[in-house]
Amino acid sequence: MEKEADNRKETMQCPSHSKQVENTIFAFMQEVVTNLKKLGKIRTSETYTATLNSFRRFRKGNDVPLDKMTSDLMLAYEAYLRKNGITPNSSSFYMRNLRAVYNRAVEKEMTPQQFPFKHVYTGVDKTVKRAVPIKVIKKLKRMDLSLTPPLEFARDMFLFSFYTRGMSLVDMAYLRKNDLANGILSYRRRKTKQLLIVKWEKPMQEIIDKYDTSDSIYLLPIIKNSRTEERMQYIYAGHKINRNLKIVGQGLGLPMPLTMYVARHAWASIAKSKNIPLSVISEGMGHDSETTTRIYLASLDNIAIDNANSLILKSL
Repeated sequence: MEKEADNRKETMQCPSHSKQVENTIFAFMQEVVTNLKKLGKIRTSETYTATLNSFRRFRKGNDVPLDKMTSDLMLAYEAYLRKNGITPNSSSFYMRNLRAVYNRAVEKEMTPQQFPFKHVYTGVDKTVKRAVPIKVIKKLKRMDLSLTPPLEFARDMFLFSFYTRGMSLVDMAYLRKNDLANGILSYRRRKTKQLLIVKWEKPMQEIIDKYDTSDSIYLLPIIKNSRTEERMQYIYAGHKINRNLKIVGQGLGLPMPLTMYVARHAWASIAKSKNIPLSVISEGMGHDSETTTRIYLASLDNIAIDNANSLILKSL
């Protein structure tokens, strides 16, 4: 009787769903995504949506009651991911997201805990660093891509990221013109909210000068229309840039896909090869407290970071 009362209470809290629909993984996960969006947790809502879409494909659209989320089902899902070329880390990513949502349902007493994820991989393997040497950066810089503007733009965004110590594309997209003043670019990382200060260098300005953003508040033409949903513009631009970077990378004969993330790894790798201290590299890239160096070093003089960046750019 007590559990029936709890179930009735759950149904009353979510009047738009019936009890039967609520107690399925698709419906409950979609409800979690909706609530995350309302709370402004857009990034998390997007990762959960990607996981839900993957699990839906595995199930061919057939929903699963929460009490039917079993270990055997998760093992079958893991095998499906492996068969479709999904890496162990990506598979683990999906499993951890599903587990988080499932555990929420358990906490709400919508289903008994059956530990369906106990036999699937939910760890994180060390991956080979995605970096390219300085000679590849030089080749990229010298490439004449003027006849293929989309490839040229992708290349330029890669270089801008490299020039700015591996700035992430999302931070590049939201750079405002007023973030640049008196030869200093200052911005907060959207991921960690950490304030980063970058000395403005000539190669950065050369890229800015190539693109007309006179009608925009933003420094780069990634978000082009402030009257439409900006995040979707950034996501679409990111997919397009990475798609074109892979073409550029193939033209250079690179053994791995060229993506924006490679620029970040490349800056760190090249900085290390020039004997720049790990602490300077960590601070320059805006690593958060999870990195070992930031545990021991709370702050570092920006002059040391700017000197490190100048040293790298002068070698191009």
